[in-house]
Amino acid sequence: MYIKNVKYYGKDQKFHEGGIGISGGTFAEHVTEEKPEGMVYDGKGCYALPGLIDLHFHGALGQDVCDGTMEAVETIARYEAAEGVTAICPATLTLGVSELNSILANMAAFRNRQAEGEFGDCADLIGINMEGPFISEAKKGAQNPAYIIPCDAGIVDGFLSASEGLLKIIGLAPEENPNFESYIEAVKGSVTVSLAHTNSDYDTALRAFKAGAKHAVHLYNAMPEMIHREPGVVGAVSDMPHVNAEIIADGIHVHPAAVRATFKMNGPERMILISDSLRSTGMPDGRYELGGQAITKQGKYCRLVEGGALAGSVSNLRECMVNAVKEMDIPLETAVACATIHPARALGIDDLYGSIEEGKKADVVLLNEDLTFAGVIKDGKLLGGKP
Repeated sequence: MYIKNVKYYGKDQKFHEGGIGISGGTFAEHVTEEKPEGMVYDGKGCYALPGLIDLHFHGALGQDVCDGTMEAVETIARYEAAEGVTAICPATLTLGVSELNSILANMAAFRNRQAEGEFGDCADLIGINMEGPFISEAKKGAQNPAYIIPCDAGIVDGFLSASEGLLKIIGLAPEENPNFESYIEAVKGSVTVSLAHTNSDYDTALRAFKAGAKHAVHLYNAMPEMIHREPGVVGAVSDMPHVNAEIIADGIHVHPAAVRATFKMNGPERMILISDSLRSTGMPDGRYELGGQAITKQGKYCRLVEGGALAGSVSNLRECMVNAVKEMDIPLETAVACATIHPARALGIDDLYGSIEEGKKADVVLLNEDLTFAGVIKDGKLLGGKP
């Protein structure tokens, strides 16, 4: 297959006029318009991006990965692929350990079936991001406090076993766990430790990062505010150049000015766009469920019925990426990197995902010049759209 007449996003993170060759489901430089190895597809001037990667979201179309069924994961993964998010690392909620193990095993089973050739029109399940259960009740957000427990390396070993190694990121509120440094030391070789739903001050967060934590879950949300005398987790992230930071760019969770300031403060190379989307994504306004708690969707807002806390977004990652460009003045080239190669590197999958390069999976998102969605190609096959 050869995709001609596009502005493709190169590995140098710039757009180039030309085309993209695909052979056997991977990008191939030897495939040209003259030697296409199949169909020649006219991109009609579209932007051609690598498939997007969402490393923090919960669900869509009325389903949540924590429902623990194959149908839920399949529905969500098919929706994401159709929206241009071709690789996914869903987030779990704070639930009981046995229930979490069952949820992780269900996702591992889905991934195994994908590896055998099933669910080809679904996004690749390439990881799991666990927000809890080692978090802070003070910053629980929409997480269920009934299931919060102290951090435990043995429990993490169980999670890794149940997920068959699919677990990539696990959250921690260090201020709630006096042994957090020894815990991080014990697990950091097997999983990335993130600071998540934490009320940590700057000094404690810095100690956690120096101990080996290297990720921050949805920066600004479910953590202390950054103020000039108490910079908190946000300040510690800025001071630790090895730490990646997720940010929700739906226009609801973080003000556009704060998004711009954070990109300047941290440097764009450490920023990762996420959606944090819920089961209410792609659904009408109304009441839904999140980890045993009632939530209500109204427009772009989703809140807990009891207490009114923000409970995640109703925007997918492609919409968040476009919003970062149009509403937050993040350059398109930067926003694309933060939704493709940056999450791929954070998950350790950039050998196959995240950029249009020889030998990588041939996943392509096509956007019109006004950044409206035009279509998606996954594994070298057109899923939808008429650019």
